[in-house]
Amino acid sequence: MKILAFQSSPRIDGNTDILLKETLKPAEKAGHEIRLFKLNFMNIKPCQDCGGCDKTGECIINDDMDEIYDAIRTADRIILASPIFFFGPSAQAKAMIDRCQAFWCEKYLLKKPIPEGQFGRKGLLLLVGGMKKEIGVQCGEAIAKAFFRTISVQDHKTLSFMGIDAKGAILEHPAALKEAYKAGEKLVTIQQG
Repeated sequence: MKILAFQSSPRIDGNTDILLKETLKPAEKAGHEIRLFKLNFMNIKPCQDCGGCDKTGECIINDDMDEIYDAIRTADRIILASPIFFFGPSAQAKAMIDRCQAFWCEKYLLKKPIPEGQFGRKGLLLLVGGMKKEIGVQCGEAIAKAFFRTISVQDHKTLSFMGIDAKGAILEHPAALKEAYKAGEKLVTIQQG
């Protein structure tokens, strides 16, 4: 099984990073192939809304998204991990998501969705933020739902932790780490039947 993970926090070893590492442990333990993209360290230009992908489903901008496009196409499980900034995912996550307009064109205009693959395609959204109101989670989920649907991930779960702001503060919440591990375990479990 191929696991694709996007770490979209600019903060190294921050709460998002810690949660994602915990979530990936079951996949590592099971020997699944994992591709981790740390979006803050990648050269991803924002979508230019140029229409270049309308007729081909391929973005005309050549940058690090080229590698991401290939990884999305071949993944069985996709994890998007992001802090909540101003009620939504980080700019790093949003830039990557916006560049998936090429997949939107491919799926909806050209009628060529990404195939389900032998394990089906499932997703997981990890959100962590300082504010305690749920609006950030709701906005983040709406964006992630559009992203997952566009890349033919029909089923995704959301795990969110609010009121956690200081770097590493998630470590003071062992239940959160346990939840992240269990979510990762469930994500890589193949349903029989």
